[in-house]
Amino acid sequence: MSVFATLAERARAVKRELLALALAMRHPRTPWYARLVIAGCVAYALTPVDFIPDAIPVVGFIDDLIFIPLAIAFAVRFVPAPVLADCRARSRKIEARAPRLGKGAWLAIGAAWATALVLIALWTVL
Repeated sequence: MSVFATLAERARAVKRELLALALAMRHPRTPWYARLVIAGCVAYALTPVDFIPDAIPVVGFIDDLIFIPLAIAFAVRFVPAPVLADCRARSRKIEARAPRLGKGAWLAIGAAWATALVLIALWTVL
């Protein structure tokens, strides 16, 4: 398995776990303190506010690679095991139903970004 495939699988696992935590937050058997921890974890993962801004090359993304998995591991400890198992199963079902983008769609997105970058570069030069 290539490095990119491994990273992609880990990213999908983090996404599944965040979805499971979001489902656990709305579960009636989840205690209030677990909901508070989960809300903080999911909010940090989804908001653009970081401890180290992403604009700082390399270091800005390392905090996401470290803090988000740590926050997930911390939040999982507060959720009762049966609730977490149920929410993980629901998360896998939701992910299986979600549509995947094909290579053509990714190429179109990449082309749109490349066009935007070229136009911005031309606009700033001229």
